[in-house]
Amino acid sequence: MMERIVEASPRFKARMAGVCQLLEALTATFGQVVIRDKLVVAGNAAATAANILRHEPLFWLGFALSLIGVAFHVAWAALMYELLKPVNRSISLVAAFVILMGCAMQTLTSFLYLAPLLILHSGSPLSAFTLEQVQALALLFLKLNSYSFNVDLFFFGLWCVLTGYLIFRSTFLPRILGVFLGISGLGYLTYLYPPLAYRLFFPYIAVASALGEIPLELWLIVMGVNAQRWKVQASVAVE
Repeated sequence: MMERIVEASPRFKARMAGVCQLLEALTATFGQVVIRDKLVVAGNAAATAANILRHEPLFWLGFALSLIGVAFHVAWAALMYELLKPVNRSISLVAAFVILMGCAMQTLTSFLYLAPLLILHSGSPLSAFTLEQVQALALLFLKLNSYSFNVDLFFFGLWCVLTGYLIFRSTFLPRILGVFLGISGLGYLTYLYPPLAYRLFFPYIAVASALGEIPLELWLIVMGVNAQRWKVQASVAVE
């Protein structure tokens, strides 16, 4: 896979990066946010457990979408590294390492998502617990899932700041895209302290993320990059 990415043209890499960004956003959002929030009743373990068991296929779909999102995120990260390494190889490598850390947290988030269903179907391994305790344990893992997702968003925010800087310094992408992405990243960094992020989410973080991610995504898919300028900057970097 990496060999094919390296050999592809810069414009094709850019468009594939945009497609992977879009697919990651759709799968992760529907899996981790939309479906999860539809089933979880805040502070009510019994109602949450009943929702999960009543809509088990939907819960499995949420898990599957969350996990598929990780695959798209890894591909997106690899493509963006290949695109931006001519700007500054060291910073691009650091950004790639940061987003891979985020992808690892995203994977952990996916499996913590699945844990409540396994607990509710555990049977004899948890027979010493009452029904209320089992339901409370399932809700606890959903809270851990939420906290893990917050850590993932923090790493994603750090990646956005680094990548925004690289885009700003590039000659083959509009600088304004880098500025918007960097601002979006600063919003995600507040998830290091989730109460602050929750307070600022609407409208500040939501608007900043939309301005930072959607224009970049559309530009990459529709326009790609200026291939000639990319090759010139890549040749200068090699020299």
